[in-house]
Amino acid sequence: MINNIIKNSIRFILLVLLQVVIVQNIRLGSYIILLPYVLFILLLPFETPKLVVLLASFFIGLTIDMFYDTAGIHAAACTMIGFSRYYVLKLLAPREGYDPGLIPTVDSMGFVWFITYGGLMIFIHHLFFFYLEIFRFDEFFRTFLRVVLSTIGTFVFIYVVQFLFYKKTRNE
Repeated sequence: MINNIIKNSIRFILLVLLQVVIVQNIRLGSYIILLPYVLFILLLPFETPKLVVLLASFFIGLTIDMFYDTAGIHAAACTMIGFSRYYVLKLLAPREGYDPGLIPTVDSMGFVWFITYGGLMIFIHHLFFFYLEIFRFDEFFRTFLRVVLSTIGTFVFIYVVQFLFYKKTRNE
C-alpha cells in the first residue's frame, strides 16, 4: 500500500515535470498538442477506489493548470477521465476480472487492450479539453481534427514512454 503511494507520487512528479519542462516546449503545429500527463491517471492500479481516482485526477489537472495558467480546463478534463475510468475499465474487463496489484500497462495487459483503453481515455480527455478550451461550436470540425490528431500524438508519446521506462513484468 505505502509502496504504491510512493510509486504514484514519484510518477505524478515526473509526469508533471515532463509536461511542463519538456513537452510544453515541443511545437508540432496548432493541431497536435501532446498532453502525456494523463498517463498518471491511466496507470493507477485497477483496485484504486473511485474517490481516490477522482481526487488524484483533479489534483494533477490543477497542478498542470497552475503551470499553464489555464483556468481549470486541465482539472476539468482530468476529472472527466477520472470519472470515466471506472466505466471504461468495466467495459474492457476480462471475464475473470483484473488481477490485484496490477497496473494497466501495455506489457501487463497487451497491446490491443491498451490501445483500446488508452486511446479511449485519451480521446475522452482531449475531446472534453479542446471543446472546453474553444467553448463554441462554430469551429466544430477544426476542433475535432485537433482532438483526433492530438489523441494520436499523445498515445504514441505515451506508448514510447512505456516502452522506454517500464520493464517486463510477465513471466514468459
